[in-house]
Amino acid sequence: MPKLSAGVLLYRTREGVVEVLIAHPGGPFWARKDNGAWSIPKGEYTDGEDPWAAAQREFSEELGVSAPAGTRLDLGQLKQSGGKVVTAFAVHADLDVSDARSNTFELEWPRGSGTMREFPEVDRVGWFSVAEARVKLLKGQLDFLDRLMAHPELVGLREGT
Repeated sequence: MPKLSAGVLLYRTREGVVEVLIAHPGGPFWARKDNGAWSIPKGEYTDGEDPWAAAQREFSEELGVSAPAGTRLDLGQLKQSGGKVVTAFAVHADLDVSDARSNTFELEWPRGSGTMREFPEVDRVGWFSVAEARVKLLKGQLDFLDRLMAHPELVGLREGT
């Protein structure tokens, strides 16, 4: 059974340009990576668990704030290169991310040192135009942007530059 993950992709419009909220993973493995490293706020859930409930929970854990209420668009599932199946939901909402605070995890770092360190699960979060997000987002999640932009309420809006 593949690992299951669910997330919320917030989107908003600014002067006819669609922007999305994405997150940069914390920890030493991602510290020097930017383009192609960001993700929708998401996390794992168990088979049989409601993916929407899991997506909301994981959004809250990764950003430290509840996912805003709004009309939910089902963006479906994508299988990432590592085999994880990601289910995403888009919600039209604005959110001030200046107070975003992620939960943390412990990791032996440097590896083999015997020293446990605490790292944020997400170290940065930001709003990007869809065009910018296409550069920042993990390759395995790019189709979610296509699915979002194909939604009838967004047809005619721009991705940005």
